[in-house]
Amino acid sequence: MLLNGKIIIITGGAGLIGKQFAKAVINQGGIPIIADIDDVKLNKAVEELSQLFSSERFDSFKLNVISKDSVKECINYVDTKYKKIDALINNAYPKNKNYGKYFFEVEYKDFVENLGENLGGCFVPSQLLSLYFKKQGYGNIVNISSIYGVIAPKFEIYDNTKMTIPVEYAAIKSGLIHLTKYMAKYLKDKNIRVNAISPGGVLDDQPEEFLKNYKKYCLNKGMLNENDLSGTLIFLLSDMSNYVNGQNIIVDDGFTL
Repeated sequence: MLLNGKIIIITGGAGLIGKQFAKAVINQGGIPIIADIDDVKLNKAVEELSQLFSSERFDSFKLNVISKDSVKECINYVDTKYKKIDALINNAYPKNKNYGKYFFEVEYKDFVENLGENLGGCFVPSQLLSLYFKKQGYGNIVNISSIYGVIAPKFEIYDNTKMTIPVEYAAIKSGLIHLTKYMAKYLKDKNIRVNAISPGGVLDDQPEEFLKNYKKYCLNKGMLNENDLSGTLIFLLSDMSNYVNGQNIIVDDGFTL
């Protein structure tokens, strides 16, 4: 049990990847706090996990990651109940209703709002948890970035589909990698680690044409399943990675090569 007794807050915990992260934490003896703003998804995630695990093995909290008050309430709730917080996973991806448009269709207001909510949604929890970790004497932050924070998009894989990579996504995910390095260095001598994971594409009902185009750039599997990220996450959350700090680990079946 690599995470035995560790208390870990997962933002965006009710989403596809967030739920898998919660399962991975539970399977390694930790207690995930599934934090999400969406009531319906949060209740559904709790119901799903309740069918697999006893209720004392996980917890939940309705969280708005861009609200300091909401994040403070979450920290107070977890600290009061468990007397410690071992780690934060920044997995939430807030976006506005106009997110996902093609480059020439994106309005300045939407561009700024999406960057602000998404990077801000990593910054606010990281800032407040880092203050908590500083008082506690230790802490661990894992940011979920992307391969498109590392390389330019391969736009050709979207040919003959309605899909694209939004410009905001590339800006957000590359910014998150540098924010990871900034925080790791800023928190020097505080015994707080900050790392990132950059996944490749994750299967989520994408068109067959896209899946075929995507796999051409991979070495073996192609698109990942959400559980393909679990091993890297557990490593970063565990004591096995005590001296891994300020790093970005790419999990992409060779897509970025």
